[in-house]
Amino acid sequence: MKNKGCISAIIIGVVIIVILLIGGLWAKNGYNNFVDKEQTVDAKWSNIQTVYQKRANLIPNLERTVKSYSKFEQETLTKVVEARSKATSININPSNLTEEDMAKFQAAQGELTGALSRLMAVVESYPNLKADQQYINFQREYIAIENSIRVETVNYNDAAKDYNIAIKQFPNNILANFTNFKEKPLFKAQAGAENAPSVFTE
Repeated sequence: MKNKGCISAIIIGVVIIVILLIGGLWAKNGYNNFVDKEQTVDAKWSNIQTVYQKRANLIPNLERTVKSYSKFEQETLTKVVEARSKATSININPSNLTEEDMAKFQAAQGELTGALSRLMAVVESYPNLKADQQYINFQREYIAIENSIRVETVNYNDAAKDYNIAIKQFPNNILANFTNFKEKPLFKAQAGAENAPSVFTE
């Protein structure tokens, strides 16, 4: 009887050890998977910040070019410069990105987009400025950067969706909650975002 009791205890012990090993392996693989996906999201966010910064870096040259045309509407240019200042003043930590942070970031960048669009529409009334090589260079770079912004925001959303699904599916959600992995916010489409920027070169 004692032998049977010992064998049963050994079997139970082995089963418990196997369960613990399987659970530990699942937790390790799950945690590492979350880390990998979160790092991918952070990298995509870094790419977004880079392309938006490139766009902001275009503004000083644009300002100098436009200012050389003394009759140009100063208020329109001032709004672009102010919007750039606001957009570049927002610093966001991707590891703790919230819906509020995303909304604030998008609002500031949207304001700069609107100011630039209005400026370019006004430039249509200034043939000499419109034909200025510096302004033409700005247009070319602006179009390329706006296209890059669209690509990078899509890439970010894809990575964030993949990560969010991973941490919300059962039983991964248990591990994610225990290890404090939180959902990442997505870029929301803005009105007219599906259209290419309107830049006239003729």
